[in-house]
Amino acid sequence: GAELGIDEVILGMSHRGRLNVLVNTMGKKYHRVFAEFEGNIDPLTFQGSGDVKYHLGTEGHHVTQSGKKIRLQLLANPSHLEAVNPVVEGTARALQDKLNSDTADKQIIPLLIHGDAAFAGQGVVTETLNMSQLRGYKTGGTIHIIINNQIGFTTLPIDARSTTYASDVAKTIMAPIFHV
Repeated sequence: GAELGIDEVILGMSHRGRLNVLVNTMGKKYHRVFAEFEGNIDPLTFQGSGDVKYHLGTEGHHVTQSGKKIRLQLLANPSHLEAVNPVVEGTARALQDKLNSDTADKQIIPLLIHGDAAFAGQGVVTETLNMSQLRGYKTGGTIHIIINNQIGFTTLPIDARSTTYASDVAKTIMAPIFHV
């Protein structure tokens, strides 16, 4: 982080694994998560309200080995799995524009976490990738992490897409893809 000059990461994800990220990555306290499940939401927060309490967002930070503090924002996500993608891109771009520097796209990084079925199967992913190279929407790149759940909703991969990998959709913009 410090070596790359990253100051802030804007994260987006749907629900699978979100509680883990809220608590263990973002540092949200358990008692706040449980209070929100009970309907006790801070009305002053900009992190959303909404239908499903674990779709709420939060802010946190990560301290690198060199001691640099990187701000993290996990944006609130509406129920529809990948709807947060363009919101993350727009938030990152707005923050970059506000910085108004030549390195803004290196300082504010969008990061999206997907399930494999949603990445390959929801049109908003392809639409977001398609817009990513346009002058008015560029962010300098987005890190996409696709978790291979091996089952999407109730569908096996062989019945969910025509390609070998869920990430094949990203080939439309010639994005580098690493399989781990």
